[in-house]
Amino acid sequence: MSRIKLIALVAGFASLIFFNPANADLTGQPAPQCQLATMQGNPAVSWQELEGKVVYLDFWASWCVPCRQSFPFMSKMQRELKAQGLEVIAVNLDENLQDAEDFLARNPAQFSVVVDVNQQCAQQYAVKAMPSSYLIDRNGIVRKVHLGFRSGEALEFRKAVEQVLME
Repeated sequence: MSRIKLIALVAGFASLIFFNPANADLTGQPAPQCQLATMQGNPAVSWQELEGKVVYLDFWASWCVPCRQSFPFMSKMQRELKAQGLEVIAVNLDENLQDAEDFLARNPAQFSVVVDVNQQCAQQYAVKAMPSSYLIDRNGIVRKVHLGFRSGEALEFRKAVEQVLME
């Protein structure tokens, strides 16, 4: 692991310790509608196309160890809850797109994977850890922010997703 990735990993874990997930900067606020691109560099799905859907927006990177566990969780949610209006979108923050492609070859995604080429979207969402997940309701309001991924919390977060889908 490169020194930069190691420093980023340690910083991510430190932010989990010092940042209280209950302190949801964006909770109750309109979700920022930043520009994202597909892995091939084309414009990604527009925010207008997501109107009326519940969006699980997840920021991740290839070096993120917990992301390996979150991908199967997100794939399962997308598969089981898409008909109810869920759209899972994973935003990659790798500097080298090949790293993301290698990660996806080992950890297939059954949901939309996009890139935040200039990190503008991550800045607008004030991403503080890897992964960082934002639950956005049908009206475009951030309802819940979750930092990191621990399997013991997955059921709790899925219940939050299901609750928002029922509204």
